This record gives sequence, structure tokens and C-alpha cells, in this order.
Amino acid sequence: MFFALFIAFVIIQRLIELAMAKSNEKWSKNQGAIEFGSEHYKYIIALHVLFFISLIIEYWLDPELIDGWPAILAIFLCAQILRYWSIFSLGKHWNTKILVIPDAPPVRKGPYRYMKHPNYFVVAIELITIPLMFGAYVTAFVFSVLNFILLYFIRIPKEEQALQLFRLPTQK
Repeated sequence: MFFALFIAFVIIQRLIELAMAKSNEKWSKNQGAIEFGSEHYKYIIALHVLFFISLIIEYWLDPELIDGWPAILAIFLCAQILRYWSIFSLGKHWNTKILVIPDAPPVRKGPYRYMKHPNYFVVAIELITIPLMFGAYVTAFVFSVLNFILLYFIRIPKEEQALQLFRLPTQK
């Protein structure tokens, strides 16, 4: 029962975030935002959808809540604090897509004072903690590796390239 409630909570959370992102996308485009990386966005969506499918199947094959689940849940909850700190720090600029408003200064508040991509760090934590809590070790490993490849070799370089194209001359 805990598994079903927990996964439903996370999926609903993601759907709400997608709705927020869509609203923010509309606002950003009205501000002149240019989208980058649209060619790989479908792979990000596929990764997250397949993650949940894999997790549900692996749990269904061997339902288990591991003994140390409260500690893993605590790590997951701390990651959620960082997730929403990131989202609220970016405000209308937060999105699941790479949207850059030309000449807009980069956000340097909240967790962005300390790290460049806090939300990607959160996703990495989630892709490990959620399956580990339920003994879905294959899902934890496979999707952590796939996420790393997608972020490190495609998403983050594309995002950095997009931001670099529109930096103000006084920014470093």
C-alpha cells in the first residue's frame, strides 16, 4: 500500500510540475525566449516515463520495502526541499525545457548561488533513492546510468551552450 501511495504522490507531483513548466514556457516565450535542445527533450520524457514503468514492474515482481527505508526516505525528502527551493528561486524562469530569454541575467539566488544545476542533482538523488527504498536495484542502477549519460553528455552541455550565447557582455 505504501508503494502505491508513494508512487502516486511522485507521479502527481511530476504532472503538477509539467503543468507549471507549460505555464512558465508560455510566459517565457512571451518574453522572447528561445528554445534549445528540443531534439533531446523527448528522451528526457521517455527516461522518466520508463523509470516509473521499470520501477513498478520490478516492485511487482519482488515487492519489498527494505529495512533501511526510513533513512532513504529522509534523503528523498531532503532532495524535495532542494527541488522546490530550486523551482521557487527560478520562479517563472523554471522549466523542464531549455528556454533562454536573450540578455536576461542568470538567476544567482537560492541554491544557484552554490551550484549550477541543483535540480539535476535532485533528479539524480531521486532516481537512486526511490527504487532503492523498494529494493528495485536494477531500476536504480540502469536509470541512474542513463540519466547521467543524458545529462552529462547532452542536456547540460546544450544548456550551457544556450546560456553562453545570450550572456550579457558584463557577465562572466
